[in-house]
Amino acid sequence: MYAKLKFQHFFRPALMATVAIILATGCTKSAPPPAMAPTAVTVAAVEQKNIVEWNEFTGRVEPVQSVEIRPRVSGYIQEVKFQSGQLVKKGDVLFTIDPRWNQAVFDQRQAEYDQAKNEANRTAVLLKGNAISTEEADARKAHYEEAKAMLDSAELDLEYTVVRAPIDGRVSRALLTEGNYVSGNAGNASLLTTVVSVDPVYVIADIDEDTLLKFNQLVHDKKLGDENGGRVPVALQLADEKDYPHQGYIESFDNQLNPDTGSILMRAVFANTDGMIVPGLFARIRLPLSENHPALLVDERAIGTDQAQKFVLTLTATNTVQYRPVELGPVIDGKRIVRSGLTAGEKIVVNGLSRVRPGMPVTPQDETPAVQTALK
Repeated sequence: MYAKLKFQHFFRPALMATVAIILATGCTKSAPPPAMAPTAVTVAAVEQKNIVEWNEFTGRVEPVQSVEIRPRVSGYIQEVKFQSGQLVKKGDVLFTIDPRWNQAVFDQRQAEYDQAKNEANRTAVLLKGNAISTEEADARKAHYEEAKAMLDSAELDLEYTVVRAPIDGRVSRALLTEGNYVSGNAGNASLLTTVVSVDPVYVIADIDEDTLLKFNQLVHDKKLGDENGGRVPVALQLADEKDYPHQGYIESFDNQLNPDTGSILMRAVFANTDGMIVPGLFARIRLPLSENHPALLVDERAIGTDQAQKFVLTLTATNTVQYRPVELGPVIDGKRIVRSGLTAGEKIVVNGLSRVRPGMPVTPQDETPAVQTALK
C-alpha cells in the first residue's frame, strides 16, 4: 500500500508536466515559409512594320559575255600584250602574230590590184576605138573586181595578225605564248585565252515550283515590279557578307521546269562596278514573294516550341505570363514574322523564357535598344 501511494505521488507530477508540454506545443502555430520573389524577365513589345517577304536561294555568278579568243590567221605568236587577270577594253591588243608573210601577200595583191585598175580605166577608151572587143572589156572589168576582192581579203588577213579584245572585261592567262605556232583555220583554230565581261553580271538560281507559282501570281496581280520600269528587284549576298548589299533585278526565267528537279532557272542581273562579284562564285539571292505590307515581328528568342506548336509568353496587366500559340512566317531582317496569335504593341518575354511557366508572376524589365543592337 505504501509502495502504491509512493508511485502515484511520483508519477502524477510527471504526467501533468508532459500533458502541459503537449498542450503548449499543440497550441503554437508554425511560421509560414518566406514568399518567393517574382522571376525577373526581359520583355519587348511586338513590332509592326511594313515589309516585303523574301525567299532565299543559292545561285552562281556568271558573266553576261564570255568570249574565247582564237586567231583568224595562222602563224607564230610574236608577242603577248597583257597580264593574266588584267582588265581590258574592247579593241586592246592581246596578241600579235608574225605579220611578215601576210604583209608579203598583201603587197602582192596590192600590185595586182593596181595593174587591174589601170587596165580597167583604159577599157572605155580602147573599146571606143575598137582596139578591144566587148568580151575583152568585160574580162578586164571582171579581173579588176577579182583583184579588188583579193586585196580586201589580204588586208583583212594582215589586220588579223593583231588579235584584239572583242569586249570589255577581264582576260584570263595566255594559253599559248611567244614562239608557238597557232592555227587560224575555221573550226580548228587555236584557243589563245578567254575574256569575260565584268559589269554587269548574271546570277543563275534554281527556283522551286511553289515559289514560281506564288511569284507568277504576284506579277499577274501587278503587286510586284511597279517601280524601276516594271523590273522586279532582288538582293544578293556573297559568302563573306552578312547582309544583302547588292541590288539587282530579275532578267528572265527559263521556258520550262526541269522535270527531274521540279525547279526552273531564274536569271538576275547585278551591277558590278567594283568587280567584287567574280564569275563562278556561289551567292545567296533573295526573291520577293509578297507586296509591301504591314507585318508583326518578334525576336527569335521569344519563340518556344511545345511539341509541334510554336508559342510565346505574353505579359498580362497583373505582371503574370500567359501562354499564347502563334503561327509564324519567315525571318526578315533578323526577326520572325508572326502570322497570327499576337497584336502590335503586346509585350512578350524575350529573355528568361525557360525560367517561367504560364500563370507565374514575374518582374518585367524592358529590353534596351543597346541590348537589341548587340544581339543583331
